[in-house]
Amino acid sequence: MNTALQAVRGMNDVLPEDAALWRAFGAVVEAWLERWGYRAIRMPLVENTALFRRAIGESTDIVEKEMYSWRDELNSEELTLRPEGTASCVRAAIEHSLLHDGPKRLWYGGPMYRHERPQKGRYREFYQYGAEAFGFRGPEVDAELIVMCARLWPELGLKGLRLELNTIGSAEERARHRADLVRHLQANEAQLDADAKRRLHSNPLRVLDSKNPMVQEVAAQAPPLTDYLGEASLAHFAGLKKLLASAGVEFAINPRLVRGLDYYNLTVFEWITDALGAQGTVCGGGRYDGLFAQLGGKPAPGVGFAMGCERLVALMKVSGGVPAARRPDAYVVHQGEGTLEYAFAAADALRSAGHAVVLHAGGGSFKSQMKKADASGAWVALIVGEDELRAGEISAKPLRRSEDQRRIGRGRIVEEFAAILQRVKA
Repeated sequence: MNTALQAVRGMNDVLPEDAALWRAFGAVVEAWLERWGYRAIRMPLVENTALFRRAIGESTDIVEKEMYSWRDELNSEELTLRPEGTASCVRAAIEHSLLHDGPKRLWYGGPMYRHERPQKGRYREFYQYGAEAFGFRGPEVDAELIVMCARLWPELGLKGLRLELNTIGSAEERARHRADLVRHLQANEAQLDADAKRRLHSNPLRVLDSKNPMVQEVAAQAPPLTDYLGEASLAHFAGLKKLLASAGVEFAINPRLVRGLDYYNLTVFEWITDALGAQGTVCGGGRYDGLFAQLGGKPAPGVGFAMGCERLVALMKVSGGVPAARRPDAYVVHQGEGTLEYAFAAADALRSAGHAVVLHAGGGSFKSQMKKADASGAWVALIVGEDELRAGEISAKPLRRSEDQRRIGRGRIVEEFAAILQRVKA
């Protein structure tokens, strides 16, 4: 006996019961992005592995152990399923000279892939919406992206999200801080876990972001990065905080927030909820002014964010923001010889006029078909029997209110059905 096949672990189906919520979520998010002046861009799922090694950093968890990579023997290329969107978006901007006529605001959405241990809110195939602003150097666009999110959450019916904010300065400032940080961590190496010890020399700033309480104690005593920031970095952060305050967006400074990707500089931020357990970050981002040059392009500033769709959809469920599924306008019942063709044509005419119509399929008695019509949630049952066929009419029976059944002339089905529907929905 053949074993039934299942989805790959960590890659999930979205069933019809949830698909309506996903579609509603996507419609709100995409309209919101366009409203703020961001234009859509689509990048391929597969990129050259070198793109992510160069952009994300060799010592990050993503590059070290989470990427789905392989060698394409046909073309002798090292390829990777994209684990995040920013590097791909910057690559596209460089390749197609998108900044030749000035700065750009872009957005994208779609699946990303990371080989992680699957758990609630963290999957191997996961969906993100991302927004990237290229060519803007000041803190006003950092603030814009953060305020955008603050305005989106109420549109999605979400409450209780909090903003954590930090600045990690420039690469030069982090290099000065790094030397003292490594000395501090080495002096307390006995209290570090295996992960922190591994990062001690390759990416010591990530040790500050550890969730291990013992490591957090060591991190709390580490020299603060803010002591190493110069006038320009501090002014950028001060400008950001002033703009957020003027917009009424509350935030907490988290000096241990560094994000997990090497390309960040200056602003980093996360939107967090306590309603989803351990996977509480639903949106995160920051500035990456060096990434264009790092990927071989002309230097240009950049800032952006990505939001986790699975987590936000889960939060919408917790918050009660689940939209009701659209009920059909009509369910077409047919019984008797020759009635199927008549019913088929009537359903097609109504769909062409913009109505949602379900045509009964699979046979069955008139009684059983009417039960299915009622169970479908349709507003109206349209009935084609042999009497209707001979008269060139269709019977319309409202299902959601007490109203007599009436006949519709075949030649006026679109107009008369629209009037009936308007009345029963009122």
